[in-house]
Amino acid sequence: MTTIRFVSGTAAALVLAGALANAQPATAGDRLSPGAAAAIGVLGGLAVGGAIAASQPPAYYPPARVYAPPPPPVAYEPAPLYYAPPPQPVYVQRCFVEGYSEWVPGWGWQPRRREVCR
Repeated sequence: MTTIRFVSGTAAALVLAGALANAQPATAGDRLSPGAAAAIGVLGGLAVGGAIAASQPPAYYPPARVYAPPPPPVAYEPAPLYYAPPPQPVYVQRCFVEGYSEWVPGWGWQPRRREVCR
């Protein structure tokens, strides 16, 4: 199978080389605009590149299938599970400054601050 691919690839390369050797440059009498000539060149290059890429074998092969019997059963007793008691709760005292207003007789409302911890 590899020999057939090698021979067909070699034959395709020889045909391509011969076609490129006989190609004549485009002249003004061909009546193709430069844009059309560039488009034909790009499309031809894509076609040749696609043909070359499609003729290559895959880069990897899937591994061969192998049957492995399951391991023999092992009689063992699992270790007993011990559960630790939950940790003691940690109490965090959070303090913040609270603003409030206080009525001062003869003076009026006065803004005050106090620290509150919970």
